[in-house]
Amino acid sequence: MILSTGSGRRHRRTALAGIAGTAVLALALAGCSDDASGPSKSGGDTSDVTLVVPGATGDAQANFNPFSTSSLSSLGNVYEPLFYINKTKASDPKPLLGTEYSFNDDGTELTVTTRDGVKWTDGQPFTAKDVAFTFDMIKKTPAFNNWGFNGAVKATDDSHVVFTWKQPAYVIAPDVLSGVAIVPEHIWKGIADPVTYLDKQPVGTGAFKLGTFKPQAVTFVANPGYWGGAPKLKNIRLLSVSGNQTVADGIANGTIDWETGPIPDIQNTHKNFPNYDKFTSWQNEMVLAACSNADLGCKGPQTDPAVRQALFYAIDRTQLNNLAFEKTASAISPSFALTPTQDKWISPEVNPKTAPEKADPAKASSLLEGAGWKKGSDGIYAKDGKQLSLTIEVVTGWTDYITALQAITSQAKAAGIKVETSQSSWNGWTDKKNKGNFQLMIDALYQGPTSDPYYIYTYFFTSANTAKVGKTPGLNYGRFSDPAVDSAVETLKGLNFTDTAARQAQFNIIQKSLMEKMPYIPVLTGGTTSVWNVAKFSGWPTEDNSYAFPAVWSRIDAAEVFKTLTPTGK
Repeated sequence: MILSTGSGRRHRRTALAGIAGTAVLALALAGCSDDASGPSKSGGDTSDVTLVVPGATGDAQANFNPFSTSSLSSLGNVYEPLFYINKTKASDPKPLLGTEYSFNDDGTELTVTTRDGVKWTDGQPFTAKDVAFTFDMIKKTPAFNNWGFNGAVKATDDSHVVFTWKQPAYVIAPDVLSGVAIVPEHIWKGIADPVTYLDKQPVGTGAFKLGTFKPQAVTFVANPGYWGGAPKLKNIRLLSVSGNQTVADGIANGTIDWETGPIPDIQNTHKNFPNYDKFTSWQNEMVLAACSNADLGCKGPQTDPAVRQALFYAIDRTQLNNLAFEKTASAISPSFALTPTQDKWISPEVNPKTAPEKADPAKASSLLEGAGWKKGSDGIYAKDGKQLSLTIEVVTGWTDYITALQAITSQAKAAGIKVETSQSSWNGWTDKKNKGNFQLMIDALYQGPTSDPYYIYTYFFTSANTAKVGKTPGLNYGRFSDPAVDSAVETLKGLNFTDTAARQAQFNIIQKSLMEKMPYIPVLTGGTTSVWNVAKFSGWPTEDNSYAFPAVWSRIDAAEVFKTLTPTGK
């Protein structure tokens, strides 16, 4: 079986509070002078070269538990999954602690062959029993099992582990294969509470191991006994920062080597900073999410599908990309199959295949008038005596989104739709989102563990993941519900990834509903842009060799980059 590649589940907003500058960064670097660091030695010796990346915002806490949301990058660097699934292109999973895998005929049993000859960094041998122990622990620990692992797992010998389920588990396999850090049974079996365990001296199988910890900086050093051969990059430092401005200053001064996030004039990175270049990958799909379902308690004109469709055509996406996203965003499909990696799954009935780049106010007007809206003397449509007025929620400080909404306000007005913006704190915005106390909100929908539309459909478009207004839903906070979509998603759960014809038939059903009802109005696909030091290190991902999703905060992906980099000696 071949699994396509996929995206991580983390949607990272980049509008951090930039409250410190060059002086703070310099002090932080100076305060870590006893860690591995400094320029390369003369004569080509690069053993002391350190890759410096942003770490914690504020002082770091010593927590290397790979299952903790506040873990300090032990996932990937120290602890490895069975396989690596690239998020940027369709390819076979890359063997790590696992070397082979296969399903039985009905998809209820997954057998994984584990790698022989691997040792934990304390010298103990790694075996399939460590894999079985890890998954048993996850199943028994709800805080670690947010993806719903419910299978049975057994190591049949030191080199084979078998997962079994009552139902076909093809769509669960990517999480099993690539989403779980394997930990040593001989250490973790003695831990009374794995949730609160800080794992201050992590023992893993990865290419790096913990060097030193300080609240201002954490270092990882190359593991000389790594089964894949010791990496050429010998030292990594995670530098505590206070916000985006600190990081931007570090790029300007050459004291930070890799950042995933905004810097001024990012399109001209190499011109402004000749030692650096940028690279963009597209994963998260930006939307105007509507509280769409009147039957579940949503109120307002956005519950009319014609209003949502009209706003879809009212948006000038080229203008948004230029004004708000520094031209780092890309096209989005109203099918929500991620472009271009999932284009093959877009139904022939989806028209347009991708959201229009330019506004089409005439099309917007036609949709509204067909649904009974009439334009008033002020140029704004109305129905039943109520003006077509919409409020879009956004988090205070999300400057890119705020800029985008300023443009959308003007664009919508040209189509006869009044739009206002409401800013809230993160907590306030999240409370509105959870309770359904909103008309529209700007946000992004993320992809699943492999590059396949099934995941975004089951996360954001199924009835099982929603709730009535006032109740906290799953991920489907737009309150969308369609029995046809629910049935199609349920059918997809039992289909092998290789059964493309049967899967396409179900995708066609789902996409037809999404086009007609559009509970999440597609805006653009957000670009994840990294800026990195190409003079000091070679081996970064490129458009021609996108071997990993290039985000420094996406830990398993970042570990693949760390293993590939070579200090240049410059």
